[in-house]
Amino acid sequence: MADINRQRKVEDRIQQTVARLLERRIKDPRLGFVTVTDVRVTGDLQHATIFYTVLGSADEAAKSAKALESAKGLIRSEVGKALGIRLTPTIDFQADSLPQAAASIEDALLRARKADEKLAQVAKNAEYAGGEDPYKRAEEE
Repeated sequence: MADINRQRKVEDRIQQTVARLLERRIKDPRLGFVTVTDVRVTGDLQHATIFYTVLGSADEAAKSAKALESAKGLIRSEVGKALGIRLTPTIDFQADSLPQAAASIEDALLRARKADEKLAQVAKNAEYAGGEDPYKRAEEE
């Protein structure tokens, strides 16, 4: 099991290397606007999961996923050269669901904000039921 600091350094180096490769070296026409959002490496540094997002439609995301899978060998060999460690980790690409989750949370917050504004408008024109003080006191009787 690797030290946590070493694991983080390996993750950062993989992210930088893959981003540079996608920008400069891989010329697959199916590859859209891909952003490497995160990299997670197992504790023994044997497997790396690379999270990415694609700017565009679902069809473009599917094409980019196929392009990444076909370039996996080249990316792994370049990552191995950049890391300089004994065993190069296997690479798995996974579409990052964080943007969709953030968008759904943003929509929920917007709906809640609109409901609060509507409730504030109703409360603004509301009146007490009965009198101002509907409670009877013993001293008044």
